Amino acid sequence: MKSGHRLGHLLGPRLGRGFGWLWGAYGTSAFGTWLAFGAFPLIAIQVLHAGPAEVAALSSVGSAVGAAVAVPLGPWVEFRRKRPVLIAMDLVRFGALLTIPAAFALGMLTFLQLLLVSVVVAAADITFRAASGAYLKTLLPAEDLLVANARFESTAWTTTIIGPPLGGAAIGLLGPVATVAADAVSYLLSALGIRATGGHEPLPERREVARMRAGDLLDGWRYILADATMRPLLFNTALFNGLVMASQPLLAVLMLGQLGFAPWQYGLAFAAPSIGGLFGSRLARPLVTRFGQHQVLVVVGALRAIWPVGLAFLGPGTGGLLLVMGVELGLIFCCGVFNPVYATYRLERTATDRVVRTLSAWTVTTKASTALLTAVWGVLGGLLGPRTAIGLAGVFLLATPLLRPRRAAAPLPEPEPEPTSNRA
Repeated sequence: MKSGHRLGHLLGPRLGRGFGWLWGAYGTSAFGTWLAFGAFPLIAIQVLHAGPAEVAALSSVGSAVGAAVAVPLGPWVEFRRKRPVLIAMDLVRFGALLTIPAAFALGMLTFLQLLLVSVVVAAADITFRAASGAYLKTLLPAEDLLVANARFESTAWTTTIIGPPLGGAAIGLLGPVATVAADAVSYLLSALGIRATGGHEPLPERREVARMRAGDLLDGWRYILADATMRPLLFNTALFNGLVMASQPLLAVLMLGQLGFAPWQYGLAFAAPSIGGLFGSRLARPLVTRFGQHQVLVVVGALRAIWPVGLAFLGPGTGGLLLVMGVELGLIFCCGVFNPVYATYRLERTATDRVVRTLSAWTVTTKASTALLTAVWGVLGGLLGPRTAIGLAGVFLLATPLLRPRRAAAPLPEPEPEPTSNRA
């Protein structure tokens, strides 16, 4: 009896059958994504014999254009039931990805098709994330949102640990096209899981004008920038995520090139520390219960910024490998705590009729800033060398805690009435 009580305390409260299916769907699609991690560049190189410029375009242009395509989808999704949208986005990704093994089998695969599929998948990813946040807010009471987000975070780090090694083995045995097919199937299974959540989702009140105006595309950004606590949090997360991701290609060049680490050592340096994300996500709720949401955001947000500068001191051999693993462990642990707390905070601060537009604007901003900073740091790496550029990114990261909410959020104001539709 006591062991069951301890297990229940560790896992947290039950969140119902609907959330269980949603959680399972998330885990399935996340595993499929990590299983096929790196498959597109490998297909471009090994199958289509693409050059460095084409491979770079595949990862950057596809994501950027996908983000632009997703912008008008936010206002469109806002006033529709979210579960059908989630299912539709899963089916879109399933269908788009499945065209790759089909075209490969017919000998018709082209680089343009890879690029178009990456655009479609990127746009569907952003729309799915925004709609899932809105759906979660209607599925669970406010007091359960942190538990739910912590479980998503834990699942994300679990799939990060096990997905790439299995995907690498599958690519070695079956080729990268097979892992893309597996990723496609994971989205089909996710769609079935979301459909199984059941229950009745009320139709959101339609409060926008009958015809969407161009200015409506900016509603998400207007809402964020008008909020004194969400505005600095957006700047903080966009700059932090962008700088961390911008240094990753340079770190690969430094480790695999100048310092002579083997590919398996490079993979181990980032896969093993992901265990820190599991522990961090488990601690998020107890820490918020004891110290409060704002205090956790401030303290952990500052702690996560101190780790990356240590990568500038990376050297060869076992000592260098342990240094990378230690830095990544500390960084990922802090992110494991911070991410579910900030995701919950963001949902709580967003009015129900603005969630999709706000989350769409947020995701587009972070993706755009990451793409821009990655390009800038690529130039800096060429001019200053990868080690100096990595150190510079670490120094800038030390300043990111200045861009965070300085005081606890005031109660969320009542939403201003919007023009009603003229439709009957």
